[in-house]
Amino acid sequence: MSSPLPISLLDLALVDAGSTASHALHNAVETAQAVEGLGYRRVWYAEHHSTPSIASSCPDLLISRASAATTRIRVGSGGVMLPNHAPLAVAERFKTLAAFAPGRIDLGIGRAPGTTQIAALALRRSAEALAAEDFPEQLAELLAYEDHAFPAGHPFASISVTPNDAPLPPIWLLGSSGFSSALAARVGLGFAFAAHINLDAAVPAMLAYRQQFMPSARFPAPHAILAVSVVCGEDDEHARYLASSLDVSFVRLRTGNPQPVVSPEEARAHQFTPAEQAILADARRRVIVGGPETVMAGIERLAEATRADEVMVLTMVYGHEQRLASLERVARVFALEPAPVGS
Repeated sequence: MSSPLPISLLDLALVDAGSTASHALHNAVETAQAVEGLGYRRVWYAEHHSTPSIASSCPDLLISRASAATTRIRVGSGGVMLPNHAPLAVAERFKTLAAFAPGRIDLGIGRAPGTTQIAALALRRSAEALAAEDFPEQLAELLAYEDHAFPAGHPFASISVTPNDAPLPPIWLLGSSGFSSALAARVGLGFAFAAHINLDAAVPAMLAYRQQFMPSARFPAPHAILAVSVVCGEDDEHARYLASSLDVSFVRLRTGNPQPVVSPEEARAHQFTPAEQAILADARRRVIVGGPETVMAGIERLAEATRADEVMVLTMVYGHEQRLASLERVARVFALEPAPVGS
């Protein structure tokens, strides 16, 4: 790479077998403190519901705890699933977060439910809301609260979003296809692509975003984040050992039976059926597994192909200490340095 590649973290607050979701939430705050010291640029929390392996159901609350426990790293959502929430509520929550941690909050927004259809129905309260295809309108409403851009006579024009003296944080649209890429470019927002979900679409979506980008007051220039799944071991063999836990998690998720993350020992004892082997063949393509040099080469290759401004890693291995160790290896091989105090 011609210049240092910024590295960030997407944290799902993974729940390990034999542990609890509450413990996973505390681990997530400790992880934020650790990666701040390692030189990661930002840490984002996902929104998932009714998923036993993921404790990150309320990213705004995790952001609040993590930003209070850190001093320099940017903390945000990766993301808030906007159709699950009223735009006014999102504006209020994130302006509140910005008031507590000025200049350090990010608002990543997605349009998927982040859960099963039945849980999405419980969140959105009606079949009509579940079936609605109005994400661009929801986004426009969110932006209008900040910009005071409702047309004259609009019923929401009189609403003042509290705290009214704190700005809405920078907004990234999250996606795994060309839809959010095109919308982010048209509106002039940041864009984060989930290569761990749809690797094949990463290059066209990221390049199209940059080519079509229309500058805005929020983002005078495009900023594209590439999210990738990474397991970084001591060497390639050790990484494959750690990644065996991810193999079982993939299969259980895809077959409708998500469970907490199992240990590599338990994972290696799992007897995969032919159908499960087919799932793994597809899933493994979307994970960079290896020792530090192997991981660095894989990340740099994808970053160059997509012209990513930064890379956000997702590390799904068993055990809090092993996850931290993987993140430490990534930091070392990329020679990350902590941001100066006050930056």
